[in-house]
Amino acid sequence: MSSADLGRALCIITGASRGFGRTVALQMSRSVKSGSALVLAARSGDELRALQVELSGSEAGRAGLKTVCVVADLSQKEGLESVVKAAAEAFSEDMEHIILINNAASLGDVSRFAKDFTNMADVDSYLSFNVSSFLCLTASILQRFPQRPGLKRTVVNVSSACALQPFSSWVLYCSGKAARHMMFRVLAQEEPDLRVLNYSPGPMATAMLEEGRSRTGDSGLKKLISDLYSDGKLVACEDSCAKMMKLLLEDKFKSGDHIDVFDV
Repeated sequence: MSSADLGRALCIITGASRGFGRTVALQMSRSVKSGSALVLAARSGDELRALQVELSGSEAGRAGLKTVCVVADLSQKEGLESVVKAAAEAFSEDMEHIILINNAASLGDVSRFAKDFTNMADVDSYLSFNVSSFLCLTASILQRFPQRPGLKRTVVNVSSACALQPFSSWVLYCSGKAARHMMFRVLAQEEPDLRVLNYSPGPMATAMLEEGRSRTGDSGLKKLISDLYSDGKLVACEDSCAKMMKLLLEDKFKSGDHIDVFDV
């Protein structure tokens, strides 16, 4: 493998149907060798299939890139298992790189403050999709594709500044991102052969940020988000993804590090 590409790879992308995940799928298709496969997982089947059609008509698709769509709710055991099964079926022995992009996430109820979360079921539901499934999918992929000579393994957590900094009324989102961040730092210590990256893509014009702009309970944070829009300070998904791909291609980051889009 050279820095010009990521090799003949099996790449699993969660939350691939829209926003940053969709952009990752498109840019990844141009960064892997012929004979690679993309496993695209999301809850929205129609959007996934539209992406698959776009990829199959691209230069990479015509050059032999295989794409597999998995409509799955990762908060459910069956959803997680279906992604691992699809990855196993898409893998071929001549592949030299396994890449897992953990992008799927939800914002949670940002209209409420920490003191308002008295219902354990609400919190459990959020953590199941954003934290539990994140760890279990990563572990399942690592078990399914264990370390062996000639096989490089890379796992990415699409993180956020919220993993490191508190934001009022975003208690679920901040807590979930902080948990994922630490899980990957631990993983990097436990698995020295593994390449582990926490990548914060910055504030992007996605459906998630739009939800934050309209529903955030903290007035100061709500204004800050609105100002990002009005001041033209949002990061384009394509630009942020290009920086993540640069990190993966150059492969010089310290495993387990948290790297922000503005630091690349």
